[in-house]
Amino acid sequence: MLDRWFRLRENKTTVSTEILAGVTTFLTMAYIIVVQPQVLSGRMFGLDTGMDFGAVTSATCISAAIATLIMGLYARYPIALAPGMGENFVFTLSLIPAAQVWIATEVQSGRLTPDATTPWSIALGVIFYSGVLFFLLSVLGLREKLLEAVSPSMRNAIASGIGLFIALLGLQGASIIIGTPSQIVKLSPRLASPDVIVFFVGLLVTAGLYSRRIPGSIVVGIIAATVLAVLLQWGVQKVPGLAENPLVKESALVQRFAPAGQLFSSPPSMAKTFAKMDLIHALAPPMIPFIFIFLFMDLFDTLGTLVGVSEQAGFIRDNRIPRAKQALMADAMGTVVGAVCGTSTVTSFIESAAGVEQGGRTGLTAVTVAALFLVAPFFAPVIEMIGSYPPITASALLIVGSMMMKNVVKIEWQRPAEAIPAFITMTGIVFSYSIADGLALGFITYPLVKFLAGEGRQVHWLMYALAAVLVVYLVLAKAHMG
Repeated sequence: MLDRWFRLRENKTTVSTEILAGVTTFLTMAYIIVVQPQVLSGRMFGLDTGMDFGAVTSATCISAAIATLIMGLYARYPIALAPGMGENFVFTLSLIPAAQVWIATEVQSGRLTPDATTPWSIALGVIFYSGVLFFLLSVLGLREKLLEAVSPSMRNAIASGIGLFIALLGLQGASIIIGTPSQIVKLSPRLASPDVIVFFVGLLVTAGLYSRRIPGSIVVGIIAATVLAVLLQWGVQKVPGLAENPLVKESALVQRFAPAGQLFSSPPSMAKTFAKMDLIHALAPPMIPFIFIFLFMDLFDTLGTLVGVSEQAGFIRDNRIPRAKQALMADAMGTVVGAVCGTSTVTSFIESAAGVEQGGRTGLTAVTVAALFLVAPFFAPVIEMIGSYPPITASALLIVGSMMMKNVVKIEWQRPAEAIPAFITMTGIVFSYSIADGLALGFITYPLVKFLAGEGRQVHWLMYALAAVLVVYLVLAKAHMG
C-alpha cells in the first residue's frame, strides 16, 4: 500500500530510508517547537502579548503535524511545514503592536469597548485571511503573477534583512548586545555572565555540528545549552557566596530560569488560542497591509523551499515542478489551520533539505515528521523550561539568521535601481526594529526608484498599488503609534 501511494520503487527509495529522512528533517527543524511559543507569548522580548505559552506550544505542534501530513499525503513531497521563522517575529513585533494601537484608538473614540477584542486575536485573523488568499491564488493559478510582481533582488533582500534582524534579537536575548540611554545598541560589559557563557556554548556546539553537516545540529546545541544552564544553576545553589556575585545575581539564569520538575506531562490545552481569530476586526484598514505582507512572505518562503528541495532531489523536469499546485495548496491550508489552532503563518521549511540529503524522496518522509510533531507536546515541561531562558535558544536564532543571509549574494548589486531599494529594505528591517516597517520602506522605494531610473515599465502594476497602500499605512497608522 505504501509503495503504491508514495511510489517508493519508482523514486528508488525504501520505507526505512524515508523514515530515517523524516527523523532527520524533524531534528533539524524541531527548534521551532521551543522558539515559537517564546516569540508569540513575548517571553523572548520581555513582553506579554496575551498568548498562552502552553497553548502556543500545542498549536505549533498540531498545526505543523496537520500541514505536514497534508503535504505528505496530498502533494506527496518530502517537505515539512511549521510556523515560519520571520513571519513569527512580524506577528509579535509589528502586527500585534499595530492591532494594539488600533484598538486603543477605537476605544478612545468610543467606537469599540475595551473588552471587545484582543490584539493577538486580530493578528490571528490577519493570518487566517492571508492563508485563505494564498489558497484562492493557488486554486486560480494566480500565484505566478504575484511572484513576478516582486523582483528577485527584493525577495532576497527581504530574506537577508529578516536574517539580520533575527540575529540581532538572538544577541539581545543572550545579553551580549544591550541598549543604554546614550546608545541604541552596544556590547555588554558583562561578558563573563552565566547567560553569555550558556549562549556561547550553545553557539559553538551548534556551529561546529552544522559545519560538519550533522543533522539536528540546532537541537543538539539547544540541548547542550540547557544542560549547562541546569548545571550552572545547581552550582550557584551549592557553591557558597557564588549567588551574591553581581554577575550571577543579576543574570537571567538566576532571575528567570526555571528547571523542569518532570520530563513528560499531558499536552497543554489549545483552548486559550483555538479558533480565537477575530475575523471582523482583522479587516480594519490598518490591518489590510499586513494581510498582503504575510501573503507575500508565505508565497516567497513556499516557492523558495519548493524550488530548492525539488532541485536537490532531482524532481524538476523540463523546468517544471511536478505537483507544484498541490504543494502550494498544502502550504496554504497549513496557514489556515495554524491560524485556527492559534499560531502564526505555517509554511514550508527549507530544513526539509536535510531529509532529502538523507535520501527522502516521497511524502512518507513528511508523514514521519508529522507523527513526531504529534508526540512533541508530551514533553511540555522541558519545552517550558527551555522557553523560560532566552540564552538557550539565542544560538538557534543566530544560525537561522546566517542561513537566511546567504540570499544577499543573489541581489543585483551592479544595478543601482535594484540594489538601493534592496539595501533600504534590509537596513529598514533592522534599524526600524520592525520587519513590517522595513518591508514597507522597501516596497515604497522600489517602484519610485525604478521610475526615476527610467525603468518604470519593468515594475508590475501591483507594486505601484502596494506602494500607495503602504504610504497611507505609514502616514496614518504609524502616526498613531508615535
